[in-house]
Amino acid sequence: MAPRGGATHGARGATGAPERTPLVRRLRRLSLAAAALAVLASPWWGRAILRRMDFFRVRRVEIEGARYVAPDEIVSRLRVDTTASVWDDASPLEARVREHPQVRDVRIGRRLPGTLVVRVTENPPVALVSSARGLVVTDATGDSLPVDPTRIDVDLPVLASRDTLLLRLLGEVRAQEPALFARLSEARRTPRGEVVLVFPEHRVLASADVTAQRLADLRPVELDLARRALRVAELDLRFRDQVIARLP
Repeated sequence: MAPRGGATHGARGATGAPERTPLVRRLRRLSLAAAALAVLASPWWGRAILRRMDFFRVRRVEIEGARYVAPDEIVSRLRVDTTASVWDDASPLEARVREHPQVRDVRIGRRLPGTLVVRVTENPPVALVSSARGLVVTDATGDSLPVDPTRIDVDLPVLASRDTLLLRLLGEVRAQEPALFARLSEARRTPRGEVVLVFPEHRVLASADVTAQRLADLRPVELDLARRALRVAELDLRFRDQVIARLP
């Protein structure tokens, strides 16, 4: 099946069959849909009947939520063709897609008469980690993700090493403070274990146990400095309930 949201397969008919008018085709679809609803209201064997109807063969696959994983990779893992029905059990399909290292979760629904809708939740990348192979896209747990930064635009902070404390912090910041995360260009730790976060305007110094909630205290301070047209070299969060601004 083709990528970019799915595959469309033309219906096959007998040569020389009389052409149906749009109205006739529409009425036929409506009648089949009504029949499907009636069968669904029947006992468990109703779905088995629907699976044998050509009207509900899979003709298209739509992928939703995929940003870093290519849709054709999802489609290839589904391994469905036009012999499959939208009423088939989706659990085996979900299990195959979930094995992809970029996929955290997946749910497959249907749009009648012949479309499977695959809703993907990805493992979000949080950093580009320097390695012998170059920069590796990494998630908050420290696992490498199959994302090629030369092929896909990934604007992520850079880490000199696979520091699990920093990766966990970046995961929290991405989830809770996305605007702050979008500005972050680098993260590292000092020899004493303190956290250094580098932004285009300044750097931030924090203790090793800093949280995303604490980093949110930066925003009102930055707004006040901008209002007063003051530039700073560093904002220090190491002191309780304080943000210390150091001038260049």
